[in-house]
Amino acid sequence: MRVALPGRCLLPVVLAIGPAWAAAPPPTALPAVVAESPRTLQLDVVRSQIGFEVRTRFGQRIEGVFPRFEGRIEVLSDGRHQVHLKMFTRTVEIPGKERYTGWMRGPEFFDAGRYPFVEFDSLPYWPETVADGGGIDGRLTLRGVSHPETLKVEKAECARPGYDCDVVSRGTVQRGRYGMDSWQLALSDRVTFVLRARLSEASKP
Repeated sequence: MRVALPGRCLLPVVLAIGPAWAAAPPPTALPAVVAESPRTLQLDVVRSQIGFEVRTRFGQRIEGVFPRFEGRIEVLSDGRHQVHLKMFTRTVEIPGKERYTGWMRGPEFFDAGRYPFVEFDSLPYWPETVADGGGIDGRLTLRGVSHPETLKVEKAECARPGYDCDVVSRGTVQRGRYGMDSWQLALSDRVTFVLRARLSEASKP
């Protein structure tokens, strides 16, 4: 009596199924990621504004401006952005208040003679942050001291923020962390930088 081996019984079935496998279409490939060409967007220094606010202990708000500044946005190959801002302290002023202007430029505040500019360099962020609002983290350098800080961007009021409307952002810092610790009895320790940014029309997408 001869016993059939199980493998020999399954062989015809495997051979019958095999061609169906071979004819099955390959899985759909994922779309290739297209890298964006790195480019630079320039801040329109005519239509943009950078200023700051500090409050007295009595609730009075002192507002200052940086008449001279520079800014650019680097568009990275993965689509994220990085912003770089430079504000020149030798031109900082409190409009209409010459005495306050001199004090802001002096050694007790920005110390423009030793530290001629303030800089903010952001970490990479997705451009949706500008449209929807949110935080942009980066590093602020003030009076030669650097600390991580965050710019809080307001939700855009138009479809093309930076071109058809301002990109409005604010960043509040503790001035004592940067050696600006004079007049503590008269002034709050908090300084808020305010940016209303427009991009150069030459770089319009």
